[in-house]
Amino acid sequence: MKSITIQGTKRESVGKKSTKALRDAELVPCVVYGAGEPLNFSSEEKAFKGLVYTPDAHTAELVIDGQTIPAVLQDIQFHPITDKILHVDFYRLSDDKPVIMEVPVRLTGRSKGVVAGGALRQSFRKLKVKALPANLPDEVVVDVTPLKIGSKLYVGDLKAKDFSFMHPDNAVVVAVKMSRTALKGGAAADDDEEEGAVETVEGAAEAPAAESAE
Repeated sequence: MKSITIQGTKRESVGKKSTKALRDAELVPCVVYGAGEPLNFSSEEKAFKGLVYTPDAHTAELVIDGQTIPAVLQDIQFHPITDKILHVDFYRLSDDKPVIMEVPVRLTGRSKGVVAGGALRQSFRKLKVKALPANLPDEVVVDVTPLKIGSKLYVGDLKAKDFSFMHPDNAVVVAVKMSRTALKGGAAADDDEEEGAVETVEGAAEAPAAESAE
């Protein structure tokens, strides 16, 4: 997985006054947990652009007073009105300890059901995966080409190499539904739907932000 470098400075004081002073100076209070005592630091708000304002998944290389700490974003707080970043939590990565984080789902191909006039419905834009840091995938690629009208693709259908999905196998990732266009197509569309129809339990909503795996 690609990594974003964030330069930071250790915080000696963590009170409300010092936190306000940091924000007034357009700096973001941060903390990194894991492997010992939490480490408080601050960084420029613009340093988070490539980590936060992107659909891609990244780990972080925190460079704090010359010390480099590999980490993943665990939580982020925004101002309710201005959307400015107020606080960021990270979790320190260890080579031998699995972590859980969200990665984007990328659809490829054009499904047979869509060609027949059906509508593609994607239930998950991101999926929660668990892996050692070195095995975290940049994305989960899903080929929708075989899906006909009425077909659904489940988490259990996806291939995972060196990582696992933190969702039920019967969670629906993507499906092809009947549409008005397909209905106008008559019997041909009905045949496609009957052949590809599968019953399932719908998947849950998207998972929360990245977290550590104890």
